[in-house]
Amino acid sequence: MTSSRQSDYATGTARHSALVAGGTLISRLTGLVRIVVIGAVLGPTYFGNSFVTANLLPTQAYLLIAGHALAPMIVPAVLRATAQRGPAHATELLGRVGGFLVTASGAITGLLLITSPLLAWVLTFGIDDPVARGTAQELTVVMILLMAPQVMCYTAAAFGTAAQQARGRFVLAAVAPVVENLVVIGVVLFAGAMWGTGLEVGDVPLGLLLTLSIGSTLAVVAHACVQLFGAARVGLPVRPRMQWRADPETVDVARRIGKSVTVAITPTAGMLLLVAAGTTVPGGAIVVQTAYLAYSSALALGSRAVSTVILPGMSAAVERGDSTGFAAAWRKALSYAAITGLPPLLLLGMLSHPIATALAHGELRSAALIDQLAGCLVVVGLAQLVAGVHLIGRQALYARLDIVGPRRGAAMTLGVSFAVVVGSLFAPPGEVRLVILCVALFAGELAGVTLVLARLRRAIRSERLVEWTEIVGVVAAAVAMAPVVVVGRWFLDSQGVDQIGTVAMLGVCGLLALAIYALVLRTSMNLWTGRTS
Repeated sequence: MTSSRQSDYATGTARHSALVAGGTLISRLTGLVRIVVIGAVLGPTYFGNSFVTANLLPTQAYLLIAGHALAPMIVPAVLRATAQRGPAHATELLGRVGGFLVTASGAITGLLLITSPLLAWVLTFGIDDPVARGTAQELTVVMILLMAPQVMCYTAAAFGTAAQQARGRFVLAAVAPVVENLVVIGVVLFAGAMWGTGLEVGDVPLGLLLTLSIGSTLAVVAHACVQLFGAARVGLPVRPRMQWRADPETVDVARRIGKSVTVAITPTAGMLLLVAAGTTVPGGAIVVQTAYLAYSSALALGSRAVSTVILPGMSAAVERGDSTGFAAAWRKALSYAAITGLPPLLLLGMLSHPIATALAHGELRSAALIDQLAGCLVVVGLAQLVAGVHLIGRQALYARLDIVGPRRGAAMTLGVSFAVVVGSLFAPPGEVRLVILCVALFAGELAGVTLVLARLRRAIRSERLVEWTEIVGVVAAAVAMAPVVVVGRWFLDSQGVDQIGTVAMLGVCGLLALAIYALVLRTSMNLWTGRTS
C-alpha cells in the first residue's frame, strides 16, 4: 500500500469511525439515561434486580447466535458475493442466511421459554429471605416469558445492521438503539407514576409487572423495524428464505457463524455471571449493569466503531492477497484503539466518585451504592482499554477467515472471568464483592487479548505489529489532559456542589480535557505524518 493510499485509507477510516462513534454516543447516552431511570424508579430492591436481569436475558441469549461476531461473518460474505456475481446474488445470500438466523433465534426463544423456571431460580438464588426469594422467582418467570420474543427481534436488528455495514452505511445502524431506549425510559417513568417507586417483590402489582415486561418487548420491536428499514434503504432488503440448507455458500456462512458461538458466548456468559453474582447484594444488579454500561459504551464508541469500519477494508485486502495493506490497516486500527481507549481510562479512573454521584438518582441515591459504583468504574476504565485491543485483534483474525484464534481467545477470557466471579462470592457482600466482579472483566480480557495478539503476530510476522511512534503520541496526549482532570476532581471534592452542579462540572471538565487531548494528539500525528511523507 503506497503512502498516498495509506493516507486516504486512514482518512476514510477516521471519518467513518467518527460517524459511527457519534451515532453510538447518542445511543449510549440514552442507554445510560435508561439505566439511571430504572435505578431511580425501581431502586436498590430485589425487584429492581429481577427486572434488570430478566430484561437482560433476551439480549444475552441473542448474542449466542454469534452476537457481535455476526457482522464479521456476514460482511465478508456479502462483499465476495457482490464482487463475484453482483448485488442480486448478495441479496439472495442474505435472504438464505436470514432464514438460518430465524431458525436459530426461534430455537433460542423456545429454549428460554422452557427453561424460564430454572433461569428464574439462578437469577434469584442470592435472596436470603425464602418468602421474598419465592415471590421474586415467580415474578422473574413471568417477565422472562413476556420478554423471550425479544431474542428474534434482536437477531433481526443485528442482521439489518450487518446488511447496512456491508454497503458502507453505518450511521443509522448506530443510532437505531435510541428508539428502544426512549421507549423503555417512557415505560419505566409511566410505571413509576402509576404504581410508585422502590417497590419490593412482595408489593409489585400485576399491572406494573405487565407494563414493564410488554413495554420492554415493544421497544425492541421498534428497534428491529428501524434496522430492517435501513437494510432495505441500502438495497439489501431482508427477506428470510427457509431453503438455506440447499445452498453451499449459505451453509458455509452458517457453519462459520456456528463456529463463532464460542466467541459469542464469552460476553454473554460473562455478563450473566456478573449480574447473577450481583443479585446477592440489594441493588447490586443495577450497580453492575451501570458499570458494565460504562465499559461497553467506551468500547462501542472506540474500538467497536473502528472495527466496524475497518472490517470491509481488511477483508478486501485479504481477498486480493495484499498482506502489506492488511498489516497497515491493523496497525492503524490498533492506534485508533489506543486513541479512543485512553481518555475513558483517565476519566473513569480519576472521576469515578463524582460520576457515580451523578448517576445515582431517586431510590438509588445512597452513600453505600455510590461508593460501590465508583470502585467498579475505576476497574472497568482499565478493562475497556484491554477489551478494545482484544476486539480489533479478533476482527483482524476474522477478516483472515481465522475462526480458531477468536474461539481460543474467547475460551480463555471466559475461563479466567468465571474463576474471578466464583472467587468474588467468598468476599463480603458489599463494595469489595461488586468491585471484584468488575475485576473479572479486566482479568478475562487480558488473558484473551494475549492469545489473540500472539496469533496475529504469527499471521503477519513479516510486518510490524505496532506503530510505536503513533502510540507514544497518543500517550503524550493522554498525559496532557491529566492536569485538567485532576483540577476538576479537586474542585468537585472541595467545593461540595450539588448533583446538578456535579453533572455540569463533569461535562465542562470532560470536554476541556478531551479538547486538550485532541489538540496534542493532532499535533503529534502531524509531526509523524511530516516525517514519513
